[in-house]
Amino acid sequence: MLFAGLVLVAVAASHGYLWLRLVRDTTRHPRARRIGAWVVGALALLFAVTAVGNRALPRRFEMTFERVVGWPGYVWIAAAAYLSLALLVLELPVRLATWVRGLRRTSAENATTSEDADRSRRLLVARGAAIAAGLAATGVTAAGMVTALGPPRTRRVQIPLAKLPRGMDGTRIALVSDVHLGALLGRAHTERVVAAVEALDADIVAMVGDLVDGTVGDLADAVAPLRALRNAYFVTGNHEYFSGHEDWVEHLGTLGLRVLRNARVELGGLDLAGVNDATGGTVGDPPDYDLALAGRDPARPVVLLAHQPVQAHEAARRGVDLQLSGHTHGGQLWPFHHVTRMSQPVISGLGAVDGMPVYVTNGAGFWGPPVRVGAPPDVTLIELRSA
Repeated sequence: MLFAGLVLVAVAASHGYLWLRLVRDTTRHPRARRIGAWVVGALALLFAVTAVGNRALPRRFEMTFERVVGWPGYVWIAAAAYLSLALLVLELPVRLATWVRGLRRTSAENATTSEDADRSRRLLVARGAAIAAGLAATGVTAAGMVTALGPPRTRRVQIPLAKLPRGMDGTRIALVSDVHLGALLGRAHTERVVAAVEALDADIVAMVGDLVDGTVGDLADAVAPLRALRNAYFVTGNHEYFSGHEDWVEHLGTLGLRVLRNARVELGGLDLAGVNDATGGTVGDPPDYDLALAGRDPARPVVLLAHQPVQAHEAARRGVDLQLSGHTHGGQLWPFHHVTRMSQPVISGLGAVDGMPVYVTNGAGFWGPPVRVGAPPDVTLIELRSA
């Protein structure tokens, strides 16, 4: 209820602002204003229904809802965000342009500028701003859709581990996260991700959560290409807990993925551990770092798979050598990534938390709007080096 309330307040405020700048300020005709109000109201309703609909519906209706409402609704969410941002950026230039034109006209007419002339001046500037903001928002959203719906890019990074035996120098880990298979991304996208991973010829495949947005019954075919992956490990993300995590843990096992549920495996001279997502505690499946790391030889390096970067605080306290995470999507929509920075210590690439290195992939899919701006989807090849 709190989430829905916050969404409704945000929708009302943003669409009220859009009506002011795109409708009221750009036309004087009452009928045009009424039509504009109805259009903006309908878009506000679409925004609200898209944002909160899935949380209110039974799970069996989620996929149908996403297929019917998802495309127009999520695209409008992104477009509305960038349209509002563009209009806000133009506020000062619009004020200045209106003032300057007013000064010029006043000088030319010897201070006899009529009220009608003043209104015409404001109308002209407002229409220019609306057109500029519309073009900017459309261009950014369209480019972001091309990026989001395209194949994931390959990022490569070398990370030294002091304890890594020289015999394991150059060990390659393919890091995959946030594929978000569902109504908007299906089997074809999984095949692209698998192809990208196989091209890396990695020793280990690490999948760090948010693979699905839907039930096994809905998405079994979509995940089937994962069967081709070898030496692949998986940890849960928050979206698995929205989608029936127990069923998914069982099903992924049948595809050959080993699910590390607060568990650890020894791979030569390297320990690979995994913990459940931080939200697992809400359904009785919390992360347990002590269990995942129990009995390990502290002289051996340990790489921890954990969906959220914020989990690194717990990992660092337990002497983990490297954490691999996802969850953030790299922020997905610039400049709104600053909101993500408020809750996560690293949002993209290699960083450090409490002295421990943390690498965060942008993820191979998207959530919500099929739009990525400033954060292209990726699959990362991590090469471990013996320091």
